[in-house]
Amino acid sequence: MALCLALAACTSAPNGTGPSGEAMSFDQLAQTDFNRTVTMAMRDNLDSLGRLLEKLYRRNPSEWRKAGFVNIQAAIGQGKARIQVGEIPPDLDGLRDIEVLSVAMDPAYQGDRVAAYVLGMADMIISAHGGETRFHISDTINAQNVFNAARNVEVAAWMLASRRDAQGRPLLLSNEIDNGVANLSFEREFGGIISRLDLVAELLDENLRRVGINYLQGLLFFNFLPVR
Repeated sequence: MALCLALAACTSAPNGTGPSGEAMSFDQLAQTDFNRTVTMAMRDNLDSLGRLLEKLYRRNPSEWRKAGFVNIQAAIGQGKARIQVGEIPPDLDGLRDIEVLSVAMDPAYQGDRVAAYVLGMADMIISAHGGETRFHISDTINAQNVFNAARNVEVAAWMLASRRDAQGRPLLLSNEIDNGVANLSFEREFGGIISRLDLVAELLDENLRRVGINYLQGLLFFNFLPVR
């Protein structure tokens, strides 16, 4: 117990800006370094989606009002909680991941488009990781599914910027140009998510390759196995 408390103190997130770790928890004993990397990437992706949700609600207040929230703070709070577990909006019950995303970007959809868009993306990313948000030794993740999720985020970003209603208005307001200065904060969040997903996909592929290479190297150089 004393060792765990000491490790927790060493791994706490630093104050201010910069790299952010995670406090020590018992489930980390069942995680490899690679599991930790993927877990942290998932955490950061879901945090990015939370920021996207807030930005979209602030630019499109009519959307959270559709869902009956009393104020934007309530909408953001519930939305961020749902993101963490991949929960979709109640009016889209029965749909999953890319199905929810498709409905969110359909001009005919009358529900809370921000919630459908962001929660659909969260469910899609979690589904690509085997339905998990924390990863342990026993978990397996398909690299191709994670790679496909990155491409889906690219498509979703393109839809957000280009989809319009019958009157030619954007389905959701996002990036803007104010006094000649472009606000590309949405693009930065999308870019971060895509980069992390691509990195995880590449690491997954490399991790499997290294297992095979290490085994062959052991045979090639006749390495003895340790006995003590």
